[in-house]
Amino acid sequence: MRLIRGLHNLTPPTSASVVTIGNFDGIHLGHQQVLEQLRLAAVQHKLPGTVIIFEPQPIEFFAPGKAPKRLSRFREKLAYLKSKQIDNLLCLRFNRDLAELCAEDFVKQILVERLKIRHLVIGDDFRFGKNRRGNFQLLQDCGEQYGFAVEKTETLLIDGARVSSTRIRESILNNDFEQASRLLGRPYSLSGKVCHGQKLGRDLGFPTINIKMGDKTLIVKGIFAVSVKGIDNRVLQGVASIGTRPTINGVDTILEVFILDFDQDVYGYRVEVEFLHKIRDEQKFDSLQELKVHIEQDTVKAKQYFDLLIDSTP
Repeated sequence: MRLIRGLHNLTPPTSASVVTIGNFDGIHLGHQQVLEQLRLAAVQHKLPGTVIIFEPQPIEFFAPGKAPKRLSRFREKLAYLKSKQIDNLLCLRFNRDLAELCAEDFVKQILVERLKIRHLVIGDDFRFGKNRRGNFQLLQDCGEQYGFAVEKTETLLIDGARVSSTRIRESILNNDFEQASRLLGRPYSLSGKVCHGQKLGRDLGFPTINIKMGDKTLIVKGIFAVSVKGIDNRVLQGVASIGTRPTINGVDTILEVFILDFDQDVYGYRVEVEFLHKIRDEQKFDSLQELKVHIEQDTVKAKQYFDLLIDSTP
């Protein structure tokens, strides 16, 4: 997959393209359905498939204080799109110039002149352009004018309700990770490179792998039973803490995982941590000894959770 950051890096293509547009936050089952329609259309037309996303997401630009927390960070979104056999990912910087671009000019300048679009896969509720005036009907009209087809994506329903990033956020905030997994088509996860920490967990008898989460807002905080992937093709069980570590007056958000029955140097590995069950909220304790007691209790609860999973497996 070719990542194209900004229109200035978009060199004239040698062929036309099939395109879809969206935020694709979390890349849930609804998004996956759109991506599959894009892939099939690209195969049918024998053209490259291109996904257009925006950074920041439009709502983060217009109302940063009200923007919802993201389900996936940019690198995670990039990795998943790559796994879906997308040919091109065009990441447009959403700034004032783009916000002021009217819908007709967006179609003409970006889709037609730069991408030479021949087929567009899009939801019938998609809105775009200045004042969100662009809609499905406008795209159909533009398609007739410029010679590209517009294909509607069908809304995906599970349990009678639309699959959406909003619904998944609500499931996670309600600690319903099973429901979130059903809507995503996989467990909710975060990934990153294992880095050196303060070695506090090791001093307490619970050595952890540490992953810095950066300054992006995350939807999860607390203590969780998790699975860890990315180490020697194994799926490992563990207890994860994600937060600022208030007991030691931490500031940065860190994902720490104590992997059960594991003793291996994995600094530099890139791992994926799947959140399966919430044990408790993050708390500030009066002493490290009190923290250690609670970590021991968290470990017991995680092991009990995994034992129940094994017992319930057919």
